Amino acid sequence: MKFLQNLSLWLFWPGLALIVWGELTPHPPDSSSILAWDKAQHFTAYFGLAAMATTMVLGLNRRLAVAILGVILLGGGLEILQGYTGRDPDIFDFAANTLGALSGTAVGTLCWIALRGRVLVDRQASD
Repeated sequence: MKFLQNLSLWLFWPGLALIVWGELTPHPPDSSSILAWDKAQHFTAYFGLAAMATTMVLGLNRRLAVAILGVILLGGGLEILQGYTGRDPDIFDFAANTLGALSGTAVGTLCWIALRGRVLVDRQASD
């Protein structure tokens, strides 16, 4: 678990920088050959960011809520800032960012629970 936590920590910051650059650059590179739908690109970016943040925090606690709220607010803030860079802010991009962040948190949490070996169903001891 510690390896995945450290890996997420090291990959989170370049991922964050790439997302900020991609959302604020006036003429982003055409990535439609990878994911043709713009909303899928937003969803995927914030899914990955939130999954890494969830892995870094490791646990269902207040720090996780703050981290994911930060990822969601980042998506909203970047959408607003796009209006100042010659691009058009889009509420549906923000919705895709938020859905991606929430989905990444859910998947990251489920993976954390599975890797931790937590029993998901109580088993009754047989006599």
